[in-house]
Amino acid sequence: MAARSHAEYAAELKPTWCPGCGDYGVLSCMFKAMAELDLAPENAALITGIGCSSRVAGFVNTYGFNAVHGRALPMALGVKMANPSLTVVAAGGDGDGFAIGGGHIPHLARKNLDITYIVMDNQNYGLTKGQVSPTSMLSYETGTTPYGSIEMPLNPIALALTYGATFVGRGYSSNVKETTDLIVKGIQHPGFAFLQVLSPCPVFNKVDTFKAFSTRIQPMPEGWDPTNRLAALTLALTEEKVHLGVFYQVQVPTYENRWEDLRAKAKAEGHASIEALVQRYL
Repeated sequence: MAARSHAEYAAELKPTWCPGCGDYGVLSCMFKAMAELDLAPENAALITGIGCSSRVAGFVNTYGFNAVHGRALPMALGVKMANPSLTVVAAGGDGDGFAIGGGHIPHLARKNLDITYIVMDNQNYGLTKGQVSPTSMLSYETGTTPYGSIEMPLNPIALALTYGATFVGRGYSSNVKETTDLIVKGIQHPGFAFLQVLSPCPVFNKVDTFKAFSTRIQPMPEGWDPTNRLAALTLALTEEKVHLGVFYQVQVPTYENRWEDLRAKAKAEGHASIEALVQRYL
């Protein structure tokens, strides 16, 4: 059987992003990654929230669902637990993921569900015309912060590492080959994979531009050990350049593995008695 073409993953609905949007590059990387994995569209689900990047669920020929704002991860959790055989990918932007949806990341990370979370980070709320987001730089000027933002930005990589994600990586929408490889590794990883993909917004963000990133990005340090969590956190907190690649990856039992073990123990005890359970609390 011939390998699938990345074109097979393109839905009939075409992207409606602004010309030059970095999300086009991320979408291309997703198509290429799925083709490289020879992933059957009917065996995958793409769950998104609300925002420019969250529209991606309609552009990919897999099962897809647009959740309400910030709720892509709990929806993805439900999909994975209902059908563990599905390859489940959640995607969204920095506003959707780190503001209203920020409280969900630590719990997916600590549970270590086998879900890949791709955050397409453009450092602003693009869909609502460029407001400050949780990853916008200090002093970032927008229509609603004309004198500059007075809030410090979040550090997504450091947060994911602190929360206990077992795979943490960063990509860049213009680096198609490297970002495709990162998405492939994230999907292949057994556990929660967190991917921050820098995706410039040429319309509203005039600071974090393609040109600006071209002078700041660089690969992970030579000889990098992705199993060293402390080193990964130190780099995330002190980096002057923007490093791309796998910061951290370890393999531990997934939530699904532990759940099956729990079910086996419960079944081994035989049928439960509701009457006996009630009596315990009377």
